[in-house]
Amino acid sequence: MRGKVNKLCWDLVRISGPGMLLRTLLITSLLGWARCQESQSMTPEEKTVIRDQIIEMFDHAYGSYMKYAYPADELMPLSCRGRVRGQEPNRGDIDDSLGKFSLTLIDTLDTLVVLNKLDEFEDAVRKAMTDVRLDNDVVVSVFETNIRVLGGLLGAHVMADLLRQRGGRMQWYRDELLHMAKELGHRLLPAFNTTSGLPYPKVNLRYGVLNPLSRTGTESDTCTACAGTMILEFAALSRLSGDSIFEEHARKALDVLWQRRQKGSDLVGTVINIHNEEWVRRESGVGAGIDSYYEYLMKAYILLGDNVFLDRFNIHYSAIMKYISQPPLLLNVHMHNPTVSVRSWMDSLLAFFPGLQVLRGDLKPAIETHEMLYQVTKQHKFLPEAFTTEFRVHWGQHLLRPEFAESTYYLYKATGDPYYLRVGQSIVEKLNAYARVPCGFAAVQDVRTGTHEDRMDSFFLAEMFKYLYLLFTDKSQLPIDIDDYIFTTEAHLLPVSLSTTQPPCRGNNTETVPVSKEEDMFTHSCPSMETLFPNNPSFAKTIRDSYKYLTGVGRAFQPLPAREIELPLHDNGMEPVEFLKSMGISLTPLNEIFAGHTGSLKEHKGVYRIKLVAEVSHTAEEDEVMPHVVQLISPPFLGRTVLTAGPAKFGLDLTKQEHGVKGSIVKASPYTACEPINSAVDLKGHIALALRGECMFVVKARWLQEAGAIGVIFIDHREGSNSQDTPLFQMVGDGDSTEDITLPLVFLFSREGAVLTAALEEHHNVDVLLLPKERQLGHDKTEKTLGMNIKLRLAEEGKLEDGPATGPTLEFVLENQELFLKEDEEEDEEEEEEEVQEEELRGPQQPQPGQFKGSTASDQTKQCSADSSQSANSERRPDANP
Repeated sequence: MRGKVNKLCWDLVRISGPGMLLRTLLITSLLGWARCQESQSMTPEEKTVIRDQIIEMFDHAYGSYMKYAYPADELMPLSCRGRVRGQEPNRGDIDDSLGKFSLTLIDTLDTLVVLNKLDEFEDAVRKAMTDVRLDNDVVVSVFETNIRVLGGLLGAHVMADLLRQRGGRMQWYRDELLHMAKELGHRLLPAFNTTSGLPYPKVNLRYGVLNPLSRTGTESDTCTACAGTMILEFAALSRLSGDSIFEEHARKALDVLWQRRQKGSDLVGTVINIHNEEWVRRESGVGAGIDSYYEYLMKAYILLGDNVFLDRFNIHYSAIMKYISQPPLLLNVHMHNPTVSVRSWMDSLLAFFPGLQVLRGDLKPAIETHEMLYQVTKQHKFLPEAFTTEFRVHWGQHLLRPEFAESTYYLYKATGDPYYLRVGQSIVEKLNAYARVPCGFAAVQDVRTGTHEDRMDSFFLAEMFKYLYLLFTDKSQLPIDIDDYIFTTEAHLLPVSLSTTQPPCRGNNTETVPVSKEEDMFTHSCPSMETLFPNNPSFAKTIRDSYKYLTGVGRAFQPLPAREIELPLHDNGMEPVEFLKSMGISLTPLNEIFAGHTGSLKEHKGVYRIKLVAEVSHTAEEDEVMPHVVQLISPPFLGRTVLTAGPAKFGLDLTKQEHGVKGSIVKASPYTACEPINSAVDLKGHIALALRGECMFVVKARWLQEAGAIGVIFIDHREGSNSQDTPLFQMVGDGDSTEDITLPLVFLFSREGAVLTAALEEHHNVDVLLLPKERQLGHDKTEKTLGMNIKLRLAEEGKLEDGPATGPTLEFVLENQELFLKEDEEEDEEEEEEEVQEEELRGPQQPQPGQFKGSTASDQTKQCSADSSQSANSERRPDANP
């Protein structure tokens, strides 16, 4: 390896052209690059240490669940007790995963086998058989119950059967887990009793859907992923049990989604009506609401060998790469007009997509997107639940989701690049540093503040530890041949032999697909990781390097083509050069750089005297969230109780109402306001209180407006959230027009909401005032800091375009060979020299617009490290989370 690196160094030096300076800089940067490559490698001993650390972390999490929570569904790691539905405050649709069936135990069963904890597995199977009931009178999510519980039972049955066949272990096992899976499958089937074949989103485990006692069946919509993520579990259940009904229903649902795709773009929407098959939300992406639909098309082909699923996936994939993928970003577009982006943020669930692209064999965009995600984790410690296209926090939550670790595992399998081992190591370290608590691991309520949330979802044990352990474990060290299995979306293991050892079910052949798209070498194959890119980590590195400083962490930001150069300039009287220095741009006299060299500076190619022109314009602080308040004005409060609230980007603009909006408050019924309001008579002419969760803010607002409310106060369903620990956000719409909503809308975190609801319970008649914080009664107005932006144009002296500037202008002239803008990282020197050579060939050109950052000498960091801790972005961003 070292010989190859040295040869590469000298080959590059030979083509670098004459000039001792260029040669020296290039050799220095390449030697630094070579040292980086060596530091990225990982010895077997290091891998063993990290693998043992992962096992210890799993023992801490699983042990805490078994000690403090079992037989409850989930562990509350801050409270050190189990979460039992009905005994804890309602969290809305989040609780639909909980069915009083020891969710975490079932979801973790096959993880125990992968981690070679076979004694614990055998004990856990016995517990599941004796303690778990599946006929509880509880309404659960069809989607979550399928992937977590049904998938968990099937994966555990497959593992138990394998161990039994080997002899020694599980000889007492008589397919009890398979029988439980079949019982659960039958309890989910009533959800498919619709005219379309698309399932209801919820089902009562005891009473089904249409029974008067079911407390469900009124829903009309479901998400695309909810309806399209059934085929792996249902088909496996049919093949293993011999009952074809499950696979038939799952195939029918996929047929409907395929038929309802937008024929022009081949994209699907996010939410669909289960009765008339019309799209309710037409935005299309690869994240929340759609993600696992695409995943299951590809994996259904791998598991079942049915070409129709691969044909559909390939058609969808071509559309995704045409409209949604804008490397390294994955954007959301309108399915009927896919050239239009419908939002400026991405959600963390799309982190699975690079792993799916690896299965497809499309490695380049997988590497690009994964690197973008890694840069975001370096900036914020974890992937925020949602982040903007500028990589700022949109929703600050991190729920210990495993999708980024999943894609990291797939990329390492595909490339053999030890870089991905270092990425995995950073995940392990951050989980221990920022999520570990005495009773397990706690979700992060906001990555900007590091505050914890009292939840440890079952998928953390089912997926995260499985992918991390496999990343650092050789195949020979595993108790099973991992290549014999396909991972479900919950990382449960189903044998790929099902397509050959188990006969397909009769009478459920799905619609054939005429394939007219251009095919490539991977169109009808699942690429072999053994031959695709054997031991060639440089392949991935050359792609990654273009995105290494995407978020600006570590060096000056290299702009994307679509961005302008904008720097915030506050009216503080600083001289231009001092201002640039304060922003981290290092300015060094040329005579210091070239000390000891004789002759004119012009002998050194690529050194220019430049003229920097800044067009100055006043700007509004668009990213700043203006705090609102709910002020209690009726006796005995009389304006003294003021609750900080977040605004909305739709509905009545309270900043334009001189005196705010006044009214008495009434609690909506149902409290979540996701369906027609029962208390419309009581609500008319009043300000409604509604609980966050189960549906979008805009849906709640429309129902409440229809009921006659004059305003809405949404209250967070996350227990313990408050405005002091969590930055405010702006509620936004669902991508469609919200002009019909004319109510004023504000949002209270749960602690402030508790004050308001307690006041209502005690006094029954409470009047409030909704208005911006700066206008609250008895509040003195404060001066707002004046800000402005400067737009920069850069050109060689004498080549600046003629014509007057469009606004006031600051002109920074760097001449007389006094100043030279310099970047500090060694690795950047190589890039600068290459740019100089390209500049010589092209001649001077106007630079691409983009953000402009720099770094001081004191901020230098070695870029060899696979990770560097960065302070979390504390900006307040909009939020659409329902």
